[in-house]
Amino acid sequence: MLFKEVIGHKEIKEKLIRTVKDNRISHAQLFLGPEGSGNLALVLAYAQYISCLDRKENDSCGKCLSCMKYSKLIHPDLHFVFPVTTTKEITKDPVSDDFINEWRMVVTENPYLTLFEWYESIGVENKQGIISVKESNEIIRKLSLKTFESEYKIMVIWMPERMHPPAANKLLKILEEPYRNTVFLLISESTEHFLPTILSRTQILKVPGIDEESLYLALKEKYDHPDEELRKASRLADGNLARAIEYVERSEETKNNFDRFVSLMRLAYSKNMQGIFSWVEEVSAIGREKQKNFLLNGLRLIRGNYLLNMNNRDLVRLSDDEMEFSEKFSTFLNHHNAAEITEELNKACLHIEANAYPRIVFLDLALKLMKQIRKN
Repeated sequence: MLFKEVIGHKEIKEKLIRTVKDNRISHAQLFLGPEGSGNLALVLAYAQYISCLDRKENDSCGKCLSCMKYSKLIHPDLHFVFPVTTTKEITKDPVSDDFINEWRMVVTENPYLTLFEWYESIGVENKQGIISVKESNEIIRKLSLKTFESEYKIMVIWMPERMHPPAANKLLKILEEPYRNTVFLLISESTEHFLPTILSRTQILKVPGIDEESLYLALKEKYDHPDEELRKASRLADGNLARAIEYVERSEETKNNFDRFVSLMRLAYSKNMQGIFSWVEEVSAIGREKQKNFLLNGLRLIRGNYLLNMNNRDLVRLSDDEMEFSEKFSTFLNHHNAAEITEELNKACLHIEANAYPRIVFLDLALKLMKQIRKN
């Protein structure tokens, strides 16, 4: 991937290019940015620039043998690690190499993919992937070999927060004392589940959301929609390309998340226990990644509604359907309950990530919302 293909982030691109020109490439770097910010895209462009045989002033040449292989993600000195899980075909101890063909295809098509989109592409959207101890052993084995073609061996680890603690511990020594000309490029959305010992061994590069103008231009190139619609999607997305595309395409999953949120709030307010039990059954059956997406979307809607209540409309990022509902619902959110509702949604998300029983998690959430939603 070329730097010019990465949306926005002009200053970060310049900084990365300078590290190569000045021969100051850190051996372990963490690209930390929210979903849809393009941290994976930046890493792909950076890795290609490091390995390019005919670097230009501000980008890779895109034509040398190394760049040609990077464009297909098949360079022998470029290695990938990402969360995986068992499937019908791979029933025991899966590692990234078992899914490398699917990874190359999906990332080549969309270097801004989300974790949920990755799970969907390999047919495991109802499971949660991990990075295992066996994967760490593979990392150490691969990096112990000499480079094949490039000056550097580059190990890209996507979503290292999905790494089991024993797997992370096995990498501590190689992160601190790497093999010669080895570069670790870690890509994460959150450091919340990181081992502090891993964080302390990396140089953190914070990647913000994509600026609104760059988002708009990217959407304009992709979609033949009215300018007003694309401008609105860019503003609502809050720096997240994946969300901007969802707004433009109005995906079924986005609509389902909104409908579930509306149903939950109405049932909780009316204290409709029979309806709540039915709602819990429905949401418990959709799979953990979809459940997490629903809860995260709920957090976004609660924030938007609270801002509406506080009359901070300039900061609100809600679609037309969401705004129509929120004009009325926001009156029930205030400083007495907004923080508590946010805390309960966050707890539910953490419990789902920890493989808690969904029926219990969502029933508990609904019961607590029944108490909190009427506070004023």
